[in-house]
Amino acid sequence: MATNRTFTMIKPDAVSNGHIGAILNDITSAGFKIIALKYTQLTEENAGAFYAVHKERPFYGDLVTFMSSGPIIAAILEKDNAVEDFRKLIGATNPAEAAKGTIRKKYAESIEANAVHGSDSDENAEIEGSFFFSQIERF
Repeated sequence: MATNRTFTMIKPDAVSNGHIGAILNDITSAGFKIIALKYTQLTEENAGAFYAVHKERPFYGDLVTFMSSGPIIAAILEKDNAVEDFRKLIGATNPAEAAKGTIRKKYAESIEANAVHGSDSDENAEIEGSFFFSQIERF
């Protein structure tokens, strides 16, 4: 069953480069409503738990180190067709392959430092949103 919510993180590279406001503006300008928002920093343990699905992948260790290297913005977003529309808005994982005007094309540095995370399914959006937010933190 499709839902109308998705999860995103503005990653440490985009936060340190001062892109928080511009990215949030792109998100809301695309019709997404922010349901929950948090400025925080993941520990290596938290980042490892969040990305546990990738534990056997060769990039896992570097990903955990990167995602715990500085503050992030976590958010739950709402819009019709949220997951699919947000994936289109952020663009390809590799910013060199991302479409013009997408968040990753505008703000990402590399395939590793690619500015934002976006849920890839309704199920993962719920899991990921619940990792960061309780029910009383959602509006």
